[in-house]
Amino acid sequence: MKIRVERDVLADAVAWAARILPQKTQLPVLAGLRLDAGSDGGLRLSGFDYEVSAEAELEVTVAEAGSVLVPGRLLADITRSLPGQPVDLSTEGTRVQLSCGSSRFTLPTLPLEEYPSLPAMPEVSGTIGSDAFAAAVTSVAVAAGRDDTLPVLTGVRVEIDGADVTLAATDRYRLAVRTLRWQPVDPSLQATALVPARTLAEAAKSLTSGAEVTLALATSDSGEGMLGLSGGSRRTTTRLLDGEFPKYRSLLPDSSSATATIDAAALTDAVRRVSLVATRTSPVRLAFSADGLVLEAGGTDEAEAAEAIPATFEGEALTIAFNPGYLLDGLGALDSDEACLAFTGPTKPAVLTGKSGGDGSGDYRYLLMPVRLAG
Repeated sequence: MKIRVERDVLADAVAWAARILPQKTQLPVLAGLRLDAGSDGGLRLSGFDYEVSAEAELEVTVAEAGSVLVPGRLLADITRSLPGQPVDLSTEGTRVQLSCGSSRFTLPTLPLEEYPSLPAMPEVSGTIGSDAFAAAVTSVAVAAGRDDTLPVLTGVRVEIDGADVTLAATDRYRLAVRTLRWQPVDPSLQATALVPARTLAEAAKSLTSGAEVTLALATSDSGEGMLGLSGGSRRTTTRLLDGEFPKYRSLLPDSSSATATIDAAALTDAVRRVSLVATRTSPVRLAFSADGLVLEAGGTDEAEAAEAIPATFEGEALTIAFNPGYLLDGLGALDSDEACLAFTGPTKPAVLTGKSGGDGSGDYRYLLMPVRLAG
C-alpha cells in the first residue's frame, strides 16, 4: 500500500475511527485500525471491538492499493501531532512508513488475517436531522447511569412510533425524556431499542458534518440487536443492551400543584455559586414564594451561601432541595432561555422543562428526585 493524503483529513478520520478502540484488550488485533486503500482513490479506516464498529472513508492519492492493520491509538497520536503538510504512508514488509514534512515514523503492523470482519449495517429505518439528533441525544444521555453493574440504566431507550422518536434515560435519581420528529422509511414503523448512552452520544455528536443522519435498527426476540448510524462518509454500529428498561412514563406527573419560571442562565449561575460551599453529598435548597427564589447551601458548622433571584411562582410557597450537579445537568440540557419547574410537593420529583414553543424546546422533560431535608 502506498498513499498520499492531506494531514487534517487523515488526522480527523483516524481520531474518529480510533475513538472506539479499547485501552486494554486480551486480543491485540482489536487495538488495531484497519486501513484499506482501493484503486479507486479511496481509503477506508475501520475499527471494531466486537461491541462497537466505526468506519470512515476519505479521498486520497493511491499509488499502490493494499490493506494494513496498525496500532490505532498510536496512529491517532501521531497524525494529530503532524505538521500541516501532505502525509505519505506506505508499507514495507511488516512495517508502515509514515512521513510528513521532515517528520518520519515507522510503525509495526498487526496480523491482518486475525482481524474480525465488521458487522454489516442493518436495513435503513429512516433519517433525522443531524444537529437535532445530536442535541436530543446529548440532552437525554446526561441522565444515564454510569454503574456498569446495572447495564440497563447505562443506556438510552429509543422508541420509534411512526414519525416520532422518543429518547429516554435514567439513573434512578433523574430522568430525561425528549421527543423529536424524523422521516421513517415505513410510516407505520414501531420499534424500541436500548443503546449504550456513551456510544450513542459520541456517535451522534460526530455525525453532524452532514445535514442528516441515517438510522438503521435491527432487533430480534432473542435479545440480539444492533443500531447503525451513518452520516456523510462515516458509519458506526453498536450492539444493543439487553434488559427491561424502567417503565418511566408512569413517573412523569400528569399535573402540578405549583410552577416556577426562572431565567435559565441566572438560575445556572446562582446554583454554581451557592453550591461552592456544599460538600459532595450536600444539596442546594431552593425556597420558592411569591417574592421569587432564594437558594441556600451549607449551614451549621460549615460554610454557608445564599442568593436571591427573580422568579415567577404560582402556588403555595415551598422549599425543595436538589443535588446541585444533577440540577446543573438538567439546566445545561435545556434549549431555552427560561427554565420552568413544576412541583407536586417538596418531597416529590419535580419536572424541569424549557419554554414551550413551536421550536420543539418544550418536548424536553427532566424529572429530578429531591433530597430529603432533615426535619
